[in-house]
Formats: sequence, C-alpha cells, structure tokens
Amino acid sequence: MTTTDFTTGFTVNQTPEEVFNAINNVRGWWSEDIEGNTDKLNDEFLYHYKDIHFCKIKLIELIPNQKVVWLVTENDFNFIEDKTEWVGNKMIFEITEKDNKTELQFTQEGLVPANECYSICHDAWTGFIKNSLHNLITTGKGSPNPKDEEGGVNRELREKYFENNN
Repeated sequence: MTTTDFTTGFTVNQTPEEVFNAINNVRGWWSEDIEGNTDKLNDEFLYHYKDIHFCKIKLIELIPNQKVVWLVTENDFNFIEDKTEWVGNKMIFEITEKDNKTELQFTQEGLVPANECYSICHDAWTGFIKNSLHNLITTGKGSPNPKDEEGGVNRELREKYFENNN
C-alpha cells in the first residue's frame, strides 16, 4: 500500500534512548515557545509561530526508546483557506535500531500533497527533523524557532487553546 503522508527520517550513531529523549525535548528542536509539557502520555502542549500558526497537540502514544505519537487536536493557520487543516493529524516518530545505528522515521499522517499547506509544511518539517532534531541528537544543539520576544502568544489566543485544561 502506498502512502502519500509526509515522511522523512535519518540514521545516527546515537542510542535509541538518546533519540527518544531528544524528540521529547520539543523546545530544543522545534520551538522555544512551546507551552505545556511534552514528555508524558496525555500531555498537551501549544505550539505557535508568531501569529502565523497555532496548534494544540496531545501526546497519545509513548513507547520508551521506540515510538512517540502526537495528535493535533486544534489548529489555526493564518495563511491558508482551511485554517484547521492539521486537526486530527498524527505526528509519528518511530525509532529502530539497525546495525549499531539508530533510525528515526517521522510521519505526519494526514499531511498529504492535496493539502493547501503541504509545500510549506513539507519544507518546514524537513528542516526541523533533518536539521534541527538531527543536530540536537548528534551535537546537543538544535535550532528551534526562538522565543517570541514580542510577548509570545497573546492572552486571548492562549486562553482559547487552554480553556478546557485545568
């Protein structure tokens, strides 16, 4: 069966545990502006990039040193018609050991070429996974989006995304 979901990956000399820990250090490779916890089952966190992209993500599967799965529960893009395009998508990080190396495969189920954001999201994920996450794993330093020095997520948006969390 052929899939058109976005997939990318790489192989490193580090252990599956080191790869797993780096994936869960979301602020170290994706964005310093993550709000919420990102490393325990059922954790929910908010990702945002300026006023361009906001999404709420729930950690729905966590198998130490093997797999991490996120579910996008809310999404808002300001640059496409269907602002909720990612809602229901799963981001899957699969870790396997082969020939004394560790392979990481990232898949975003639901991010397909027919999506309006596909081209931009393809390029962004490729950079974050193959460069930033890879570098965090291999050198200890990723290149996440920096913290928004203009005040971060505005209060109204933050309340909208966390209104059901107590």
